[in-house]
Amino acid sequence: MTSVHQVAGNDLLLLQDGAEFFPQLCDDIDAAQHSIYLETYIFAADETGRMITAALQRAAARGVVVRVLLDGFGSAELPQHWVDELRMAGIEVQWFRREVSPFTLRRSRKRRLFRLHRKLAVMDGKVAFVGGINIIDDIPEYSDFTVPRLDYAVRVQGAVTGEIHAAMLRLWGVVSWVNFRKRGKELRRLVLEKEEHAVAPEITFLLRDNLRHRRDIERAYLKAIAGAQREIIIANAYFLPGRAFRRALNRAVQRGVRVVLLLQGKVEYRLQHYATHALYDQLLVAGVEIYEYQASYMHAKVAVVDGKWATVGSSNIDPFSLLLAREANLAVWDTGFAGELRASLLVAIDNDAVRIGNEYGGTHSFFGRLVARLSYGVVRMLTGMLGYRRRGS
Repeated sequence: MTSVHQVAGNDLLLLQDGAEFFPQLCDDIDAAQHSIYLETYIFAADETGRMITAALQRAAARGVVVRVLLDGFGSAELPQHWVDELRMAGIEVQWFRREVSPFTLRRSRKRRLFRLHRKLAVMDGKVAFVGGINIIDDIPEYSDFTVPRLDYAVRVQGAVTGEIHAAMLRLWGVVSWVNFRKRGKELRRLVLEKEEHAVAPEITFLLRDNLRHRRDIERAYLKAIAGAQREIIIANAYFLPGRAFRRALNRAVQRGVRVVLLLQGKVEYRLQHYATHALYDQLLVAGVEIYEYQASYMHAKVAVVDGKWATVGSSNIDPFSLLLAREANLAVWDTGFAGELRASLLVAIDNDAVRIGNEYGGTHSFFGRLVARLSYGVVRMLTGMLGYRRRGS
């Protein structure tokens, strides 16, 4: 277990992979006395799902209010009997947009692609988790990997926990009204009510939604990149940034900043994987270092700038996360926390990744380049059809 970092009155614990995250989450669920809120994109019916379910059931049995919000697409394979079991134990379960068809592209139905992609938990309004780890076995059962997905979460205690709790309460209220078809003024109040923010600039809870926080996470990245002086390390499972983001990275390289990307090396979702390859040539020519993670699937969505600024959360750097999904990241200005994350990423780069060289464009097959460009074109087409193509994207 890593050490606790004190940042502006908040205690932060960096957790890598499910081996650290799930036991800590269960311990805090077992310690809860009043309330538990859990949001996740994927809640799987596997060993990990059973472990978390058992902890939630124990909490409900001792009188704790337990509320679980699941994404209707990411958790679509969770059996109904599993949900019934949760509810029979006294756990409140709600679905975020369960009537989902991810391939429905008509503009009138584009809202069906708005996903709940954030992974959050709060116990008693005092302990919170922010990160990218779903409730699913750490090592995919359909793979031959012997090591877990590379992913991260942060355990938080302090003032920012109240902000995370408030955000979860607001969304729970909105989904409750929508699910019961009670719209109108009350729903508008729940969505647009005043939000409280932590006053300390050293730690920021960042949301992305389609109302007041459409670009908060992207702007935080761009600001950190613009201020970088020595080094930028970004580890992202699905990396498909717009032009503004790519220009920011290019300018950083031109200033003499080392820019390192740790990206997915194994094919998990073909469209996103090959679309990212379409950007390799221009990134390499600009002087960006690209490494592909090989030990397992990489699910991380983290970054470190100059060993001082770090972010951990659920947001990928692609159109689906930055333009459509509800996401949540934690941004931290602290050399201790950022340094620990940086060290972890450098170990992954040195031990479990391969560097993509400048010869990539010359040695990559014509067919591979064609697939990459077609995949990139499909992603851009989907973005445009949904009405979100904007200047600089």
